[in-house]
Amino acid sequence: MIFEHDEETKALIARLEAFMDEHIYPNNELYHRQEHEGNRWKAVPIVDQLKAKAKAAGLWNMFMPPHSGQHHVDDTFQFEGLQCTNLQYAALAEIMGKVGWSSEVFNCAAPDTGNMEILMRYGTLAQKEQWLRPLMDGDIRSSFLMTEPAVASSDASNIETSIVRDGDEYVINGRKWFSSGAGHPRCDIYILMGKTDPGARTYNQQSMVLVPANTPGVKVERMLPVFGYEHEAHGGHAQVLLENVRVPVDNILLGEGRGFEIAQGRLGPGRIHHCMRIIGVCEVALEKMCRRLLTRVAFGKAIAEHSVWEQRIAEARIDIEMCRLLCLKAAYMMDVAGNKSARGEIAMIKVAAPRIACKVIDDAIQAHGGAGVTADFGLAELYANNRIHRITDGPDEVHARTVARMELGKYGGNAAPARQAAE
Repeated sequence: MIFEHDEETKALIARLEAFMDEHIYPNNELYHRQEHEGNRWKAVPIVDQLKAKAKAAGLWNMFMPPHSGQHHVDDTFQFEGLQCTNLQYAALAEIMGKVGWSSEVFNCAAPDTGNMEILMRYGTLAQKEQWLRPLMDGDIRSSFLMTEPAVASSDASNIETSIVRDGDEYVINGRKWFSSGAGHPRCDIYILMGKTDPGARTYNQQSMVLVPANTPGVKVERMLPVFGYEHEAHGGHAQVLLENVRVPVDNILLGEGRGFEIAQGRLGPGRIHHCMRIIGVCEVALEKMCRRLLTRVAFGKAIAEHSVWEQRIAEARIDIEMCRLLCLKAAYMMDVAGNKSARGEIAMIKVAAPRIACKVIDDAIQAHGGAGVTADFGLAELYANNRIHRITDGPDEVHARTVARMELGKYGGNAAPARQAAE
């Protein structure tokens, strides 16, 4: 196996790092100041300014894999990004992950990335022209409405939101929550999963439909904080009520009963994108830990020289390297064998990366003592932002179940790989 990035990837890394050094890191303090000024739910000005620079630099829509490129019949309307492979994007996402807000600058922020992939893979040309183009241009934001408060949504077959056809329209009724991005003032479109046929086979009951955010009957009931942080600049996490919401039948994606199929196509890449960024988070936490330990003295020597901290630093570095290699393997498998063939690797890294991040960040907090739980060093927010990833896009237990069932299947066990979309 060749562990070194190819020349094209190295060039992309160099371009992105140069942009980060020139525009992102120097503006980090300004971003946080603007984030807390005036209206909490807003587009942060520095992000809009840097988006124009990123677009001009050709560092835009880097997440969109090569096979996604498609063209209008007259070849003047294109839907394509920088055409990075998943393996290339892994290295770039890790760099962006070091500054939480930077992904939006490059139009590579969740949930828009997953929603753009849905539209790219499964949308009609009309749907792409209406919604994918402004998303790819960074003019609007989006949200993905799947999880529900009344059921265990880790089993997506439990989803209860109803989608009933009435002539040329679908009528939607239900309540969603943790709809990330729905609080952003530019969130114009929701991709919603619900049941079109409760009497069908389990995995043919669900469908996905496009719901413009301004449709009558759509109500954002409340925003859900994560450990007290509301993530306003990213659009937060909303609880959304849909009462007799009507949309044209043309808003269906791929066709009735295809919701699970679409969910699998979206959630695989989305999960590994989180993991790619998480590795960058781990590097930031480890650096903060080491710098703190080297500058503080206790019991006659630098805290870094105490054996317990040597052990923790070593374990952090070992864990990060293992995670990175597993993430790169999963990305490589997606590129050469497809997302379905890589489901085991995706499930493994989806469990491993958030767990390791929580451990490394927690050790970094401990290294800072009382200062670690304040806002001064950013570690409390870093922990809050990453602990949620042990739940988002399917909890650890569901992904571990997938890995276990695949392993048992090697030895003739009856536990075939689970088919649930949440896995």
